[in-house]
Amino acid sequence: MPFTIRRSRKDEGDKLVSIWCRSVDATHHFLSPDYRIELEELVRSFLPEAPLWVAVTEQDEPIAFMLLTDQHMDALFVDPDARGRGIGKLLIEHALSMTSMLTTNVNEQNEQAVGFYKKMGFNVTGRTEVDDLGRPYPLLSLVHG
Repeated sequence: MPFTIRRSRKDEGDKLVSIWCRSVDATHHFLSPDYRIELEELVRSFLPEAPLWVAVTEQDEPIAFMLLTDQHMDALFVDPDARGRGIGKLLIEHALSMTSMLTTNVNEQNEQAVGFYKKMGFNVTGRTEVDDLGRPYPLLSLVHG
């Protein structure tokens, strides 16, 4: 496979934020423009310092990333130009190689992501009416297996 996974580096924070922006813009059409800007500001404040797993090309160019806290996948974002090439699956398999159980949350309105997670073997275990910031964007709780 032409992709490898490694830890993120401090010097690529802008590139990772760019991946987040492009991915959200391609899949999160349901977000209000103001909330999208608010989320980006939060992401810019923590993402460059976060201990991410990054999928990179053979040229060591980041194309996707995952934030994993113990058994919970806090984030998984793939550059839209790289979708459909098995990169999300590769990151999930990497997470599963480190933990026997994997959980995550996904915006219910992000139908592409919901379908992806179900295809990857995740099952819905719960639902909230609001997201982590208390906004009216329902989240599904998922567990693998």
